[in-house]
Amino acid sequence: MVKICCLGAGYVGGPTMAVIALKCPSIEVVVVDISVARISAWNSDQLPIYEPGLDDVVKQCRGRNLFFSTDIEKHVSEADIIFVSVNTPTKARGLGAGKAADLTYWESAARMIAGVAKSDKIVVEKSTVPVKTAEAIEKILTHNSRGINFQILSNPEFLAEGTAIQDLFKPDRVLIGGRETPAGQKAVQALKDVYANWVPEDRILTTNLWSAELSKLAANAFLAQRISSVNAISALCEATGANVAEVAYAVGKDTRIGPKFLNASVGFGGSCFQKDILNLVYICDCNGLPEVANYWKQVIKINDYQKSRFVNRVVSSMFNTVAGKKIAVLGFAFKKDTGDTRETPAIDVCKGLLGDKAKISIYDPQVTEDQIQRDLAMNKFDWDHPIHLQPMSPTAVKQVTVTWDAYEATKGAHGVCILTEWDEFKSLDYKKIYESMQKPAFVFDGRNVVDPEKLREIGFIVYSIGKPLDHWLKDMPAVA
Repeated sequence: MVKICCLGAGYVGGPTMAVIALKCPSIEVVVVDISVARISAWNSDQLPIYEPGLDDVVKQCRGRNLFFSTDIEKHVSEADIIFVSVNTPTKARGLGAGKAADLTYWESAARMIAGVAKSDKIVVEKSTVPVKTAEAIEKILTHNSRGINFQILSNPEFLAEGTAIQDLFKPDRVLIGGRETPAGQKAVQALKDVYANWVPEDRILTTNLWSAELSKLAANAFLAQRISSVNAISALCEATGANVAEVAYAVGKDTRIGPKFLNASVGFGGSCFQKDILNLVYICDCNGLPEVANYWKQVIKINDYQKSRFVNRVVSSMFNTVAGKKIAVLGFAFKKDTGDTRETPAIDVCKGLLGDKAKISIYDPQVTEDQIQRDLAMNKFDWDHPIHLQPMSPTAVKQVTVTWDAYEATKGAHGVCILTEWDEFKSLDYKKIYESMQKPAFVFDGRNVVDPEKLREIGFIVYSIGKPLDHWLKDMPAVA
């Protein structure tokens, strides 16, 4: 029986291993993590992450061939294949601060594996890592190997949160990178055999190690670039009276471009896009390619510009001050169908409004008050460290309240900011919301989920990203 162990029970490790266990009943899969609370949650009825379809998969396999444990060393030493999906935050200080990946957790994982291994192991990189990480890990393992053979593979994760289970059931591709040696190719084949239980052969791509590592960074950079491209055009649409939805639809009809990832918004978020591009920028700089580095840096600059532009619109529309005014924020997660708030644009928008002394009331169907307060009090890259290493429960931001109901959040507010495209925000009773708000009542739609004309009929002053501007907004400066 092949035994698989996965280090790290987060958004990648948990769902990926659950699906492997479901599709490969003859393989024993154990997910290990140092966080006792997280492992207890995986063993309970209330899983630590929200992902449509995940509950069913876990319930079918847990206790049969899927296990969650904190006994890391035991399971690592028994496993044949070890997946490593630990945090790889951006360095906050030291060499490469603000760009380079911090591989502290990766390195300690590698040293631990080398220390407890009694038989040959295949070690698989699952976390998103910078190119050439495999080489560093390989050195640590071989220098501490005591005669044991380690093979390193790169098997990057291409999941999209909110559709992770479907993505795992029917992946566009599974990418496996390995050394081009007989032992390396044998390891590639062993992992290929696992995926071949449910993934068609032509969708399993094999490459060298560096290609696999770089493909992941490049894929995320390309996706983020599309969002920044359409967001850049959205600013021009507002300035000229064009409608970004019509422009994006016309552009996306070109089969060479395609319609996906062309929704203008307040900005992209999520744990990977910004981190991976910063990583790419750093690697380009290190390899003496400043022109390439600057090209990709611009994708993040436009994203930051879009967020500050949104905040400036809110403030300038409301007589240039939001001090002491209640503003409702609908949606805090970085996109719908996930409770994940990592790098969500809502953080920067809320911080921008708080900087102008606004009072904020937030509603999100999946994000807890504790998480929101933590996000608003945290330093830039702290979120990507394991929870027990993050600053202790920070002091709550007093100007922020969190409600469990959109109507409660908007009651008595001067303005509403829609920052996540949850389906339920399309069907809210905006007439009822209008009646409970201060007048003039503003809606700032950062996800283009509402119909601006219908809201204007009710009486709202509406700002939708990239849509023709309300007369009210025309005289206001777009950028402070």
